[in-house]
Amino acid sequence: MKSVIAEHLVKTYSKGEVVALNDLSLDVEEGTVLGVLGPNGAGKTTTVRILATLLKPDSGHATVAGIDVIKHPDKVRELIGLSGQYAAVDETLTGWDNLVMFGRLYHLGRQPSIDRANELLERFDLTEAARRPIKTYSGGMRRRLDLAASLIVKPKILFLDEPTTGLDPRGRQDMWGVIQDLVKGGVTLLLTTQYLEEADQLADEIAVIDHGKVIARGTSDALKKQVGGERLEITVENEDIPVAQEIVARISGNTTHLDLRTISAPVLTGSVALMETLRALDEAKIHPLDIGLKRPSLDDVFLSLTGHVAEEIVEEPIKKKRGGKK
Repeated sequence: MKSVIAEHLVKTYSKGEVVALNDLSLDVEEGTVLGVLGPNGAGKTTTVRILATLLKPDSGHATVAGIDVIKHPDKVRELIGLSGQYAAVDETLTGWDNLVMFGRLYHLGRQPSIDRANELLERFDLTEAARRPIKTYSGGMRRRLDLAASLIVKPKILFLDEPTTGLDPRGRQDMWGVIQDLVKGGVTLLLTTQYLEEADQLADEIAVIDHGKVIARGTSDALKKQVGGERLEITVENEDIPVAQEIVARISGNTTHLDLRTISAPVLTGSVALMETLRALDEAKIHPLDIGLKRPSLDDVFLSLTGHVAEEIVEEPIKKKRGGKK
């Protein structure tokens, strides 16, 4: 069963000059995680805002738990949780006050709001900081509190828009653990991210968005297979580079790529090519500093699909064509 369905969504700004979504379609199977991967400006946040009833599309159709997001936004809001790119909490209030306030805004009642706030503070390891103002919290603590606020009503479907933006590696790992626990509890999740490792770690399926449309979709492994097989990589001393490049090119049958002292090339028979390269290097009396086979990463996938890296910021608006001209 599909918990989230978006069909042919179009959204423009500035009287149609800037195209945020360009016939975008995607869906999320109940109880799974869909990672929506793309650079800044690709349309990820606009998609989330439409599905969370915060924005209306110019055209297209979307349902959440079978409910039309345009016709019945109130019903959709009863079922979902949303955590945006930036913590939507009041810095002057304590963590406890913020969560109780959210509970009251959801009409839970005073005592149920207090009970839920205490439960979430413990779940997100924020009990000790509960009575401190938010302005004293670290970035990771703020993000955890913001996620806690999105869970006040125990949503069945959760939208997380770049939930680890601005976090250090440890904070990101902690947030991943929290998200994985939520999914184990049966929550359906749509997660947008610029971090390829994050999509690889958390998502059952990945949809790659660029210029307002889905350009590829599949599991992490399936997307990686689109790039091709393994790559042979060796690192050698500077004086050994010319001979090592000739060896790798001959054995792989492909053009080599040189990055500082690391030579790489795609190979069809990984382990065979690796052994042949080792023998050839030994005969040439070259002792590699490092050698191995590398599977394509999601970075490689994104670069091959879009022609640019996932962290690239799209600074200029995408313009609609008029009369054959941009």
